[in-house]
Amino acid sequence: MQGFSRSALAGLILAHLPDAGELSFERIATGKFNTSFYVRAGNADLVLRIAPPQDAVFVFYERDMMRQEPGIHALVRARTEVPVARILAFDDSHSLIDRDYMIMARLPGRPLTEMNYVDNAAVLRQVGQQLAQVHALTADRYGYLGAHRPMQPQQTWAAAFEIMWHRMIDDIAAVGHYDAEESHLMRQLLTHSLQLFDRPVPASLLHMDIWHQNILVDGNGHVTGLVDWDRALWGDPEIEYAVLDYCGISEPAFWEGYGRPRDESREAEIRRVFYLLYELQKYIVIEQGRAGRAAGARRYKQQVMQIVRSFTIG
Repeated sequence: MQGFSRSALAGLILAHLPDAGELSFERIATGKFNTSFYVRAGNADLVLRIAPPQDAVFVFYERDMMRQEPGIHALVRARTEVPVARILAFDDSHSLIDRDYMIMARLPGRPLTEMNYVDNAAVLRQVGQQLAQVHALTADRYGYLGAHRPMQPQQTWAAAFEIMWHRMIDDIAAVGHYDAEESHLMRQLLTHSLQLFDRPVPASLLHMDIWHQNILVDGNGHVTGLVDWDRALWGDPEIEYAVLDYCGISEPAFWEGYGRPRDESREAEIRRVFYLLYELQKYIVIEQGRAGRAAGARRYKQQVMQIVRSFTIG
């Protein structure tokens, strides 16, 4: 089972749920970061998620990022109506396995990618309503604030995004896809526009990974879950919008549900370019560093540089 024996998986469950009953496991094939399983435990349906090994290559915010999920799930469950799984156990002791892992109650429904017959517009309208509730949750600092602590929290969004941008460039250089000249170009690109990010924007809770696979839907087209909160960030909702654009979620129905107008100013358009670049650049690290696909990393880099050339010429 993707490198894990059934007895090892059972040991993880029974360590926290000793009365779980008879266990069966089904690999969730769509998992791209964690190794995940549907678990039948007696009469209960669970999900077991196992983080990558510690020696994997990560984007800076990915290392140990599962550690922030228990707090985020608890917050969203307590203060919104968004369907989020109840976490039954989280273990980062590495006493049974050399990775962090988490056991959750399984939400009903299937990923939207598997539900071709539902009304997509109705689904996206619900997602908009739910994400509006999430964005209404705010903090007093900006950045990746979770227990994985990938950066120092900042008092302004501009300061946080500057750190995030430079850390991303460091990661790409580390896997050999930005040389010194390219790194300098990307750093200067933000420096020249940084004042556009220095504005009074709330430190909203952002999911940062809403795409069709992470939206669960039942047979009646009701959204039954938003999953995979490990990339969550506190900051400018516009950066979430860029992810939604990239993932094909920013349809009119989504914005109807979201209920807030999107800034269409020239300044917002410039920020949107940077936020898209931030999203795209992570795939250079993922393709080269974690998947070992140099050709894939080069394709993402070409996309990035094409956008940069168009941006600077325009």
